[in-house]
Amino acid sequence: MTVVDRFLKYVKFDTESSTETGVTPSTPGQMVLAKELEKELREMGLEDVSLDDKGYIMATLSANTDKKVPAIGFVAHMDTSPDLTGKNVNPRIVKNYDGKDIPLNNEFTLSPNDFPEMVDYKGQDLIVTDGKTLLGADDKAGIAEILTAIQYLKDHPEIKHGKIRIGFTPDEEIGAGADYFDVEKFGCQWAYTMDGGPIGELEYENFNAAGVKINIQGRSVHPGYAKDKMVNALVIANKLISLLPANERPEHTAHYEGFFHLTNVSGTVDTASVGYIIRDHNRELFEGRKKLMQDTVDYINKLYPGTTTLEMKDQYYNMREKVEPVMHVVDLAFEAMTAVGVTPIVKPIRGGTDGARLSFMGLPCPNIFAGGHNFHGRYEFVPIQSMEKAVQVIVKIAELAANK
Repeated sequence: MTVVDRFLKYVKFDTESSTETGVTPSTPGQMVLAKELEKELREMGLEDVSLDDKGYIMATLSANTDKKVPAIGFVAHMDTSPDLTGKNVNPRIVKNYDGKDIPLNNEFTLSPNDFPEMVDYKGQDLIVTDGKTLLGADDKAGIAEILTAIQYLKDHPEIKHGKIRIGFTPDEEIGAGADYFDVEKFGCQWAYTMDGGPIGELEYENFNAAGVKINIQGRSVHPGYAKDKMVNALVIANKLISLLPANERPEHTAHYEGFFHLTNVSGTVDTASVGYIIRDHNRELFEGRKKLMQDTVDYINKLYPGTTTLEMKDQYYNMREKVEPVMHVVDLAFEAMTAVGVTPIVKPIRGGTDGARLSFMGLPCPNIFAGGHNFHGRYEFVPIQSMEKAVQVIVKIAELAANK
């Protein structure tokens, strides 16, 4: 099975994760895909195949060399983002892309006017959506690439490699992908998440991250008799949002700049809730952002006493401090990319991966491109040639690790 065959198969599984259920995996569709992947791994003849009740899959490709080679791992996640539905994904292959607009349906068009990077793939084959769902390249492309590379290594025993471990996780998109990952059982000195974006991306820095939920209790009174009595929770929510710096939102930031991202607002006059995520690469600035959020809520409570409560929880931290002491793992991926004709693009992730938390759990875990663009939305696409190169990178990493 080719990497494309695998990818087109996996995106048909509805694995959208959810922050609302409180269980792991957060949605039943993830376990459906997990069982299918477990079956495939066994059919491939891999060893130590396991699927636990939380939806975590692990498997082993045994070493085929007598050299003492460190065990390395490759990790990807099964869930897709709740930002847009992943049900009834209907992918389409645009062969020999001509550099022009791609109509997704009668309403939505994937255009280089909006996404200029599309022209970089002129002449290549793009997998796109039908405009109704996301695609799921984040991170089903990563799963497809890992399994295709492992199958290639099994079919080509002349390529010597050490022990390789595979790990597939649930719920990465809601920040819970590493919650029950057994690093000791995985048994690797280091690993790579195949969860990056465009071809060439190689990342060992990510955001420090916190999630915020603000609850507001108002007082609903008939508007005709509300003077000096009504406390409108929606007005308070709007006031709070206006107090945070407008130029520090995601749409105004890039590179190493952090942000406050308003993710949801809901409510009535009586009660309202506001959701934010806080992000910054710099730990000191990250803590400063958290303090500003707390100060803002405190100020709101001075204006509207006792109305507003804050729940703020750290989600993950910048893996750089854990990866820099073992930079040879990044250097190895850099060398592998170069060897297969990919220009490495070493840059910080403006997001997070399972690898960020795994690095702090004792498994240094840089991130390698999976090839996709415009994740989490209907304009998502992935060039087939980028996925094929990702497969080659995995194979080359395994080969180089055995020859070092």
